[in-house]
Amino acid sequence: MANKESVPNHLGLILDGNRRWAKAHNLSSFEGHKQGYDNLKVIAKHAINSGVNYVSAYIFSLENWNRSKKEVDYLMRLAYRMLTRDVKELNDEGIRIFWLGSKQKISQKLLKAINAAEEITKNNKRGNLCICFNYSGYQEIIDAFIKIIDKKIPKNKIDISVVEDNLYGKDIPKIDFMVRTSGEQRISNFMLWRINYSELYFTEKHWPAFTKTDLNRAFKEYSKRERRFGK
Repeated sequence: MANKESVPNHLGLILDGNRRWAKAHNLSSFEGHKQGYDNLKVIAKHAINSGVNYVSAYIFSLENWNRSKKEVDYLMRLAYRMLTRDVKELNDEGIRIFWLGSKQKISQKLLKAINAAEEITKNNKRGNLCICFNYSGYQEIIDAFIKIIDKKIPKNKIDISVVEDNLYGKDIPKIDFMVRTSGEQRISNFMLWRINYSELYFTEKHWPAFTKTDLNRAFKEYSKRERRFGK
């Protein structure tokens, strides 16, 4: 387990490589997504047990609607499973669930499950799991400004704090450390507002193969970084 002083307050995860992992193991892409989903629970709980307060996982982007209908439908079922069947497990661990994303295109059934999961876990204090599903960093900022306009806030009153008050999950802090698996070295529209001074970490491992030991290794690297915030 990582030393609590060496871990970030807010860990961002881009869960990349589920389909490539499945292909390498002669499995269906659906099985890759299932293994990735199961691994998210393992890694998120380990991060929180290590002292991380917030874990934000990029699971489904607005662009992912361009995938096949069968794959999208399967990912929707996995999301529903997390928010219904598995929410008890997370609740028992004292983990609060936040959903960060657009409500566009999401079924009423899934929206109801989102609201229920957030309500059930709202008093939990041990850690926070932010599910970035149907998420876009651009859309989050656009939606924030739509809220600001609707509130008729004068333009001379708009500053950083006003924008942050209108983001998804307004009390969720900036990301300190972002981990992306599967060898890709980009942020892909993830948490554009909150990632501005994040430390970035990339690994060749596909997400389903990323272990608690790998996360500890990433935390060790994070502990060596000097965060100057432009100073």
